[in-house]
Amino acid sequence: MSRNKVEICGVETSTLPVLTNEEMRKLFRELQSGDESAREKLINGNLRLVLSVIQRFNNRGECVDDLFQVGCIGLMKAIDNFDLSQNVKFSTYAVPMIVGEIRRYLRDNTPIRVSRSLRDIAYKALQVRDQLTNKHSREPSIQEIADVLGVSPEEVLYALDAIQDPVSLFEPIYQDGGDPIYVMDQIRDERHREVHWVEEIALHEAMSRLSKREQLIVSMRFFEGKTQMEVAEEIGISQAQVSRLEKAAIAQMQKYVN
Repeated sequence: MSRNKVEICGVETSTLPVLTNEEMRKLFRELQSGDESAREKLINGNLRLVLSVIQRFNNRGECVDDLFQVGCIGLMKAIDNFDLSQNVKFSTYAVPMIVGEIRRYLRDNTPIRVSRSLRDIAYKALQVRDQLTNKHSREPSIQEIADVLGVSPEEVLYALDAIQDPVSLFEPIYQDGGDPIYVMDQIRDERHREVHWVEEIALHEAMSRLSKREQLIVSMRFFEGKTQMEVAEEIGISQAQVSRLEKAAIAQMQKYVN
């Protein structure tokens, strides 16, 4: 296989054409005049746009060929509905339609079954959210979305939660060179408060055994959520020194917490 050669759905991506803005407008005028061959040229000339969009979904474990085909459906819908009189680039109009088509595909194929009525509310809520965002140049509140749909805010929230993709407890959500932080690390059990109370006492005791600098680093890293680089900049040392001091502090604290 030659360098940069990637084949998706039998399409050799390195050979895909790239249309200029003027070529795009010319083809849209021809399409609106009834020339169906212009539609085919517009599709082929924008397949790279589909490729760029599906890269956002690479971590979903989905077949790339399937995502590409679904993205092409979104592209064709965008071509068929694009208004040349509007002063907007085609890519600006097409990308949300391609993304929306892929998201619908992923939601409809989730292993968790969601009722049709809930999915309908959720999809309408997403459409209304995009419309209100474009209209007011800000993210609308759940109440605003609910008012447009004529349902309660609770129904909107429940519907949107129902179509969210499941996430593994072992999904890494943050890593800055050290050990990753997983979803399960951010989940807290509010029960057994007495256990937490004992743990807090042990943690306080362990912290008291550290030097002032080590206490500061641990506090900034694990209580304020700052990265090692941010800590290094604030206290005036290198990131490598922060990493070394952090590891030494944790090892010291484990003697009193465990």
